[in-house]
Order: sequence, then C-alpha cells, then structure tokens
Amino acid sequence: MAPIAHAVTVSLNDLKNGTVSLEALEEAFGPDSLGILVVKDVPAEFAELRHRLLSYSSYLGNLPKSELDRLENEKAKYLTGWSLGKETLKNGQVDNLKGSYYANCAFYVDPSLSCAKPTEEFNPDNFPEYLSPNLWPQESTLPGFKPTFEDLCRLIIDVAVLVARACDRFAEKQIAGYPAGYLEGVVKTSTTTKARLLHYFPEEATATDASKESNKEEEGDEDDWCATHLDHGCLTGLTSAMFVDEAATPPVVNLSVNGSLPPLGELPTSPDPKAGLYIKSRTGQTVQVKIPRDCIAFQTGEALERITGGKFKAVPHFVRGARAEMSAGRIARNTLAVFTQPNLGDEVDMEQHITFGEFARGIVAKNTVS
Repeated sequence: MAPIAHAVTVSLNDLKNGTVSLEALEEAFGPDSLGILVVKDVPAEFAELRHRLLSYSSYLGNLPKSELDRLENEKAKYLTGWSLGKETLKNGQVDNLKGSYYANCAFYVDPSLSCAKPTEEFNPDNFPEYLSPNLWPQESTLPGFKPTFEDLCRLIIDVAVLVARACDRFAEKQIAGYPAGYLEGVVKTSTTTKARLLHYFPEEATATDASKESNKEEEGDEDDWCATHLDHGCLTGLTSAMFVDEAATPPVVNLSVNGSLPPLGELPTSPDPKAGLYIKSRTGQTVQVKIPRDCIAFQTGEALERITGGKFKAVPHFVRGARAEMSAGRIARNTLAVFTQPNLGDEVDMEQHITFGEFARGIVAKNTVS
C-alpha cells in the first residue's frame, strides 16, 4: 500500500494577507515537491456547496439515458456536457465506470458568457472543445443544479486567484523578466477555465475481484479509474471526494421539489482506504494524498510549468477506484475539479511565444479517443 503524504497546507487568511512564505510555495509546487497545496479556513458556505453539488453528481449520473444523451456534445470531444464510455483506460478497455460532466466557467468573468471568447485564430468551427456553449440539464430535470454548480466554481476560482497571487510573488523573485501579477491576471480574467464534475459509478463485485486486485498490486498497476496524467492548465482546484451508498440513499429526482434537490447522505470515510488521489513524486515514488473535507486543494498543471519556466512543476497523478468487495451497498465516488486555464490568446511559453490555444489544441489532439 502506497504511503500517505501530507501536503503543504496554508490558510486562506495568509493568502489574502500575502504572508505565505516563498519557502512554503516552493515546498508545495517546486521541482522537488508533490505539486499540491491545500487551503484551509475557506469560506463557510463551501461545505454546504460541496455537499450539494457532489450529491448532484449522483443525481445526474442516474438520470435516464435519454436525458443524458441530450447533454452530450461529440463535436466538442465531450469537453462540454456529459459523457460516459467515451474514454479508454490504460489497458485499452472502454471506461464505463466514470461519468463526466464538463462546464465552461466563463460565467466567472461575464455571466452572459457560456464559453470562451473566440479569437482570430480560434472559433467554434475549428476549436469546438473550448468554444461550444454549456449544455445544462433543464431545471425541470435537475432543479437547482446550475446555480449550485456555478456558485461552487466561483468560490473555488476566487481562492485560485489568491493562490495565483502568491505564485506571482515567488515567480517575480525567481524569474528574470517575469511580468508582475501575470498568473493572477490569467486566472482572474480567463474565459477558458473549465470544471469537471465526476461520478464514479458503483462497481459490482465478482468472484475474480480479489485475484485481480492482487495482480494489480504485484504489477504496480493501480491507476484504474483515471490513468496517470498531467493537467494542462495552470492550477486545478479540487474538492475532497464524497462517497455515497446509493443503495441506502437512492439518488432519485423528486420533480415535486422546488429550488434544489436534497443532499445525499455522505459516508464518513471511503469504504476502501486505498481509493483516492495518488501522486507520483519527483523521485518516482507513488504516494496517496488525502484532501480534508473542509479544504480546497490546488495542483499544478503544464501551463503553469511553462509560465514559470519550470520553477513550478506539473504533477503526474491518478485516481484509484474503490473496490466493490471492500464494502456492502453500492458505493459511488463523486468529486469536482476546476481547471483554471489562460485565455486562448494568452502566451504560456514566453520564449517560444506559444499561446494557450495552440498548446491546448495539441493536448486535445493527443488525448482524442478514436
């Protein structure tokens, strides 16, 4: 079993006051780091918003297929709206256990926007992955989903702006010619930031599960739900995962409800202690990182690595699934990731003058599922 690593933790007040030490930032994001920073003492409304939105993840994933089909956008390579079974795992099998719902967070900058702003080079025809409008479930289908989603994303991006400000303080001292306030400006003004609500469906136990589990551990092949990868944005905001027993609290939408759906019961801990987020450290060691329920974590992405000239490193990570044989009931895992990213025309490589749009297009092409 991989060791549990303790991420660098700072308070929201220290971020606001600019008192997070440069040493702490380097320990969190630098070349020898785990590439993750945990922020505690976040706004009081975070706990309720997290519980509500992660409950919606189960409600969404259990909607009738006909409703979910309306939320798919194949042209955008499923980077807007709902998808299930559109990704392949490392072994080449289709991933039928992870439901994914993407939404553009351009509303953070301008409530009238539903996707990124087009540029001369990028438009809805040649880059639909970033320039397709959001596909929200109808209010009559999932009452309260959209406002809850937007409110939690706004809160996480607000905190990301403060983390970016701290990163700028570090970069301005360490990188010659680094533009003052660059990363904060990118995070604060970007219309390309995306959020991904994930619903990991309950696994069905089989007689061969125990032997499969043993083989995985012997082979070191544990990244079964989300293969090892790098995020390609700047800072990825993460909630802790919510585990729900969907047998005990069925996520059935009651259409007589006005306003929003009731939050589902949350298990106190994961029924499988090995389930969760894993990071591959700079030394090649795989460690598990646990995010406290009342905190927000931020991971580094490839765009931040480029922007800081490698002073901050992107973090390879993966998600390991909860084993069906480890628990009774039908256990689902729900979580939210908010990928703060530069605008399409913003430069992420100031030496080679590569824009984020050019960089992201290459990443999307590489990750496209045939």
